Amino acid sequence: MENYIKANSFKAWMLAVRPKTLSAAAAPVLIAVALAFCDGKFQLVPALLALLFAWGMQISANFINDLLDYIKGTDSKDERIGPKRVCVEGWIDVRHMKAGIATAVTISSLIGLSLLFYAGYELIFIGLACILFAYLYSGGPYPLSYMGLGDILVLLFFGIVPVMATYYILAGNVTAEAATTAVSCGLIVDTILIMNNYRDYSGDMESNKKTLVVLLGGRPAGRSLFLWAGLAGALLPLYGLGKGYCYAALMPLLYIPLHVAVWRKMKTKSGRALNPVFGETSRNVVIFTLLQCAGFILDSYL
Repeated sequence: MENYIKANSFKAWMLAVRPKTLSAAAAPVLIAVALAFCDGKFQLVPALLALLFAWGMQISANFINDLLDYIKGTDSKDERIGPKRVCVEGWIDVRHMKAGIATAVTISSLIGLSLLFYAGYELIFIGLACILFAYLYSGGPYPLSYMGLGDILVLLFFGIVPVMATYYILAGNVTAEAATTAVSCGLIVDTILIMNNYRDYSGDMESNKKTLVVLLGGRPAGRSLFLWAGLAGALLPLYGLGKGYCYAALMPLLYIPLHVAVWRKMKTKSGRALNPVFGETSRNVVIFTLLQCAGFILDSYL
């Protein structure tokens, strides 16, 4: 069916958006909102705006990544084992994708500027950093994702930055619990990137894309990285036990059996056979997010 997608059609743009990635972008915002709710700092409008900004920046990053990987020749139409990319397939041409990037970044920036009504002007620098690194992930003379720094960016921009910024917008300050939660969330979301790079290891080697899995020596190291990132992310919330966040500390532990089950499957699969395992990894991130949010909400009623 995908071979008959009309160029620059709505369906093509929906594929470019990569809707499944939006859950990863939502995770840190939702967790921060749940923590703010637990602390009696919930505000509906800025919470929604923060979520929309996160989704807008994720879509912008997806568009940029699709275009730049096509220009660099990283994505191969015949050899790609992950989901198809719209530029390399010819479903969206370069001119229209550049316009899509400009539109997505503009809308995201306007949403971000509206958050200034709820927090200080320092948010401008956070927004600019989000835009800059969305480009630098795949673009520029030294793309960060080609230098083994993609995982650091995920930890920052899917954990530390969005959790702490969202909490700051809602609460007006940042707590130790928010900081710990931010690192935990970033590690959990990074399991998606680790799985992606584990699956694409052979292709990345051929295209000289030095992901962390490549730099660490290959698939055995990638499996270890995946396992320990998820375990660390699930165990970090235990810090909250000493701060009165009982449910939020313990409920994420239910994620661990699911994570270990996926890790075990990694040993026996490779290439396209890992696509369903990749889907399970994304599902587990959603489950972790729901567990952490539910924990904070339950703690608010203790």
